[in-house]
This record gives sequence, C-alpha cells and structure tokens, in this order.
Amino acid sequence: MAEPTAPAGSGDVQAVEKLNQARERIQAEVRKVIIGQDDVIEHLLTALFANGHCLLVGVPGLAKTLLIRTLARVLDLKFSRIQFTPDLMPSDITGTEVLEERDGRRVFRFIKGPVFANIVLADEINRTPPKTQAALLQAMQEHEVTAGGETHALELPFFVLATQNPIELEGTYPLPEAQLDRFMYQVMVGYPSAAEEERIVAETTGAVEVQLRTALTGHEIMELQKLVRRVPASEHVVRYAVRLARATRPTEAGAPDFVHKWLSWGAGPRASQYMILGAKTRAVLHGRFAPGVDDVRAVAPAVLRHRLVTNFNAEADGVKTDRIVADLLAAVGADKA
Repeated sequence: MAEPTAPAGSGDVQAVEKLNQARERIQAEVRKVIIGQDDVIEHLLTALFANGHCLLVGVPGLAKTLLIRTLARVLDLKFSRIQFTPDLMPSDITGTEVLEERDGRRVFRFIKGPVFANIVLADEINRTPPKTQAALLQAMQEHEVTAGGETHALELPFFVLATQNPIELEGTYPLPEAQLDRFMYQVMVGYPSAAEEERIVAETTGAVEVQLRTALTGHEIMELQKLVRRVPASEHVVRYAVRLARATRPTEAGAPDFVHKWLSWGAGPRASQYMILGAKTRAVLHGRFAPGVDDVRAVAPAVLRHRLVTNFNAEADGVKTDRIVADLLAAVGADKA
C-alpha cells in the first residue's frame, strides 16, 4: 500500500511546515545553551509533540537539568523541578489541603504542588519510595490529581521528564516495569565529544549571558500534538512496528533465538503504539507528511530499551537491552516490512 503524500486538508500541510520550522527554531535556541546532545534534544521534542513522557538516564554533570529548563524557557512553559529523596511524600508532589478560616467558617483549601506545571523535571525519580513514585505516575497517566475527594485537572500541555543515575544504585527504588511502561522513551544521555567538551568549558566559564527567544506557546504545542494524531501511517508501517514489538516476546513463535535466550518478558502493545506515534512525530518534525519504516527504526531503541526484561542468561553474558534491540533491528530489517 502506497504511503500518502500529505495529510488531509491544506491547513494540515501548513501545520506540518510550521512544526518543521518550529523544530529548527527550537533547536537553534536550545543550542545557544546546550552544546552537543542533538539526539537527546530530538528525542525530547519528538516525545513532547507526541504527548508522551521521557526518562533520561545519564551520569551527573551532563546538563540534563539545564537542557530541560532551557527547553521550558524556549517553549514559554511553566517549569517545575522536584528533587526526589527517600523522605518525599506524595503530597509533596501533588499538593495538600490546609484548614483556614473564611467568613467565620473553617474550610479546607487545596494548595497545588509542583506537579501543577507544564514541564515537570522529576530529578532522580528512583531515589523515592514506590508510593511517591506512583503519585507522579498517576498524574502522568490521568493528567489530574485527586485530593480530599476532589479532582484537580493539570494544565496542558503536560510533559514529565524523569532522570536516573545509572551508576548509583545503593539506596534507590528502581521503577517497576509497569511504571516504566508509562514513559514513551528512555533516552540515554552520554558524554560529549572532546571538541564539544572544550566548547562547553570555554563558553560556560565566561561572563556572557545568553538571551533566549520563545519559539512556540503552549496553545500552539497542543494544536501540533493534535496534528500528529491526524498524520496517516500506512498499513505496512504499522505492521512493521507491531512485528518489532511482537518479536521481543519469548512466547512468540517467530521470535529470534536470542530473544528466547536473553529475555524473560518482551514489550506490550503500548510499545507498538509509541513507535507509530514517535515515527509520525519524527516525520512531521522533518517536514514529511507520513512516516516510513526508517522512522519506526529510528525511534525503536528509545521505545523498547526499558520495556524488555532480561533473564539470568543475559546477565551472565553481560548483555544489555540496547544490544538486544540492535540485534532485533538487524533481524527484523526494513526490507522485511
């Protein structure tokens, strides 16, 4: 089946062009502050316009917080940072009710917590107990908070970026697989190149202050999120995404041998959904009107790496999920779509 060349309606064509131009403006503004990390920036923008959330994994000092704060400034969105600690309570995130006197009566008033923002940075999310993690993850899923029997809607757009330190595991509470599945992407933040690190040191130890300009507003972001949903995906692209997800399941008859050897559990249907949403968004961000198989393959590692559960054989062989995803993409090649 041939892929459509454009979404229905000239308004959508203009919106695609607008989103492509917005991507270039956003990247240009973010690069005034962040040197390198182009792949990370693209993944964040893809998740944002696909209306998903991201888990960033990287060692301290790689500008994860600065990147997220800069993105919020460029998009003119309300930013909130939550430092997760072992003593953090759910009400510290969602908000709490206080008793106050009003017109001679004592009434409860809800004071909103830091989750009531457009971009929420959940710093070191694995350092807080599961009960507090669940409070944030419920808000991510439902886009609302319930307190004292009343439901409070979160302001849209709503985008959660959580960070984890991969080298410090003592005293942490790893996210259960069911909660990891709430994140559209797990993005690995690596070290800069030597040239990039020289630029970072030179440009961040001076007195120059960077002025950032707004590239998009919250309302425009929500309109572009709706556009992504209207972008058509051809049958063979959808079929390829489903094949990739199903190939990760050891119970699947056609799964590769290394899947049976190294995995206990594979990705569920949400992975297929996110690969298609990510592929649609990536295509539009690059000025194309429909995604191809290459778009699915480009987003697959970020979608799949945190949805695969390895077994003892993988641990004994020193095999990580990124290696398994790479082998999977080689086994289920674009020519087999």
